[in-house]
Amino acid sequence: MKPKIHAAAGAIALATILTFWLSTVLSEIFGSPATVAAVKTAILYGMALLIPAMATAGATGAAMGRGWKLPQVQVKLRRMKIIATNGILVLLPSAVFLAFRARAGVFDTTFYTVQAIELLAGATNIILLGLNLRDGLALALRRNRRAV
Repeated sequence: MKPKIHAAAGAIALATILTFWLSTVLSEIFGSPATVAAVKTAILYGMALLIPAMATAGATGAAMGRGWKLPQVQVKLRRMKIIATNGILVLLPSAVFLAFRARAGVFDTTFYTVQAIELLAGATNIILLGLNLRDGLALALRRNRRAV
């Protein structure tokens, strides 16, 4: 059951971050300031989905990886530490800041600087989560082969 919960939580986290990232880029390119404000507000509310998904993926992954000495497991754990740090120190505060600024209609240099940092941090997390997904699928295949 733990592998299924881990996979679902990881997939939800990756899809959520990817949705946030794409919504931000598309709203900036094609949307009005009101659209940007709506997207930034939705992203802030979306944290209620993302944070539990990330915590669940991290906790179940750590539990499943306990005792495994494979390099892929250690790499996944290191990536998760970067992803979590990035999320707590950059992405969450950026989401709050940008949502409040956008709702106030303040689209200044500070807003776009923070947004650029947020997009870079989000892209980093998308890449790292994608790599963890790839390695997780390889580990699951290995585990299934051992069970047969």
